[in-house]
Amino acid sequence: MAGPEWQSLEQCLEKHLPPDDLSQVKRILYGKQTRNLDLPRKALEAASERNFELKGYAFGAAKEQQRCPQIVRVGLVQNRIPLPTSAPVAEQVSALHKRIEEIAEVAAMCGVNIICFQEAWNMPFAFCTREKLPWTEFAESAEDGLTTRFCQKSRDIYHKADCGHTQKLIFDRWRYPLLPNLTKAEVFPRRGTHTELFGNLGHPVFQTQFGRIAVNICYGRHHPLNWLMYSVNGAEIIFNPSATIGELSESMWPIEARNAAIANHCFTCALNRVGQEHYPNEFTSGDGKKAHHDLGYFYGSSYVAAPDGSRTPGLSRNQDGLLVTELNLNLCQQINDFWTFKMTGRLEMYARELAEAVKPNYSPNIVKEDLVLAPSSG
Repeated sequence: MAGPEWQSLEQCLEKHLPPDDLSQVKRILYGKQTRNLDLPRKALEAASERNFELKGYAFGAAKEQQRCPQIVRVGLVQNRIPLPTSAPVAEQVSALHKRIEEIAEVAAMCGVNIICFQEAWNMPFAFCTREKLPWTEFAESAEDGLTTRFCQKSRDIYHKADCGHTQKLIFDRWRYPLLPNLTKAEVFPRRGTHTELFGNLGHPVFQTQFGRIAVNICYGRHHPLNWLMYSVNGAEIIFNPSATIGELSESMWPIEARNAAIANHCFTCALNRVGQEHYPNEFTSGDGKKAHHDLGYFYGSSYVAAPDGSRTPGLSRNQDGLLVTELNLNLCQQINDFWTFKMTGRLEMYARELAEAVKPNYSPNIVKEDLVLAPSSG
């Protein structure tokens, strides 16, 4: 499995394919070409000085007579942990806040309206270790914890919206602290390296001045009905802050959020951690392999997908980065009118069948072939 030495799929394609072939491959893999954003020079210089990648793209939409363009800029942040996992907890949190502040300031320079951080961005992804301490010391109140106050302070400075684990949304004048069990919580009793505990409080969508947004955390992207219900509830932008490793999911990563954008007539924003996190004590992953000190390589590759099936190139696999993407939310309705997936989706039929399928005595609707035995030759 590739580690940090392999930068990105895009770089590999651009290095090895002739221009005409590259154009056709990108047409299939990425859909309609996105426009490069002309980002401020001071932002590009700051990103270079602070050692993180900065990319910017824009999705277009047809000009309408009755509606003005609904332009929104989103910023996706991917980053590695700045300090070793053995450093004091308070120092690790402080270092992560400082790193995020450096990137958020550049996002503000780029005119970002909504910024989204990766899953569990304010700590190492330590749920794989089986240990309680020191990792439980990273737990915070979603309402008034240290990280929430940090985000509020950044909001007051930059006047943006913030999304991240555990689905805290912080807006200009409103604050919606959603408790960890709303969509997903990380818990220390575990199965293998998967530690998801899902809530049952539904799929809330938040009406903001920048559009209707939702957060589908990490593992939730594997469930098409998660994306569907956010869309049914009116989401125009669905964020998917994640922490996933190459051996587990890298081949699925470019497909899932893009498929969700197509199927649900909305924008999807997939972002992932970067790097390898080494833990002091060995642990196993329930897969029969030898004990190890790390979960695997977090491959970054954050991207945004549009309802017309197009998507941005991804950020790299091995660098901290900020992906700035300009969306025209009018595209959601335009694609809905063109493909009419919601009209042809037959949700009432699925609702009836699913209501039966969850019953303990459900009998699957399998039409069996009639088996006719050939006469015995004996």
